[in-house]
Amino acid sequence: MSDHGPITRPGETADDTLQHAHDDHEHGHGGVGKYLLVFAALCFLTTMSFFTYSEAWPWKDQPQVGWTFMMAVSCTKALLVILFFMHVLWEANWKYVLTIPAAMMALFLAIMLIPDIGFRNRMVSQERAVHMARPSDLELLQRAGAEANGATAH
Repeated sequence: MSDHGPITRPGETADDTLQHAHDDHEHGHGGVGKYLLVFAALCFLTTMSFFTYSEAWPWKDQPQVGWTFMMAVSCTKALLVILFFMHVLWEANWKYVLTIPAAMMALFLAIMLIPDIGFRNRMVSQERAVHMARPSDLELLQRAGAEANGATAH
């Protein structure tokens, strides 16, 4: 009997142990049915995303509702893909060591950008201020568009 090689249970050979490990790996992910169910859920969620652009969408006058709905659907789809098709659901607990600090850093960086975005128009050069859009420009563009639509209707 040799002192090296894989550890087996009494009465088993190394080949039997490898076969058990292979069988456990195959059955540990839930089989094809689970992947088909996730695929069906992804198709349904994609249909729900397209629903926001259909005539049946009840909140046409509130685009923020559609955006929020689509972000929720997109995050759900991404979560399903990550958990099942990237096999993260079956990974060991070390996945938290990698993902939680990365998520915290991403959130921290996004929060750090808020002042830059909020105060970007406070201190600008004269040259840039001349070319910046103002609310009065939007009104002029809307009036010009309405006049153009009125001219093409006649």
